[in-house]
Amino acid sequence: MKHLTRFIILLSLAAPLAAPLPALAEDLEAAVSAVKQLGALNGQALACAEKAAAARAKVLMLAHSPKTARFGAVYEEATQEAFLAQTRASGTCPDAKGLDGKLNDAAQRLQKALPIAPAATK
Repeated sequence: MKHLTRFIILLSLAAPLAAPLPALAEDLEAAVSAVKQLGALNGQALACAEKAAAARAKVLMLAHSPKTARFGAVYEEATQEAFLAQTRASGTCPDAKGLDGKLNDAAQRLQKALPIAPAATK
């Protein structure tokens, strides 16, 4: 009987936590979309030999994205697709300013979808 009572109490406490799940799914999709955009910019920067832009994309990815297989795979796939698309296009690389502007937009989306947690103070 004690176990049943504990179980019922746990269920009643967990019920309010289940309500925001749709919002979490939307947040997750926004985060995945932001990481995909960043990967695409990384692939384009790599194909266009824009080393500074590619390095910045990598820094943004490491700073914002959760270290999970899902986010890593999304980033890598988007990078590869954009790299191949850019190399197949005949010499239409954007200039460094254009890539920098797109990275600024991606950084804002990432900050909104995956804010950087403040560093713990010791």
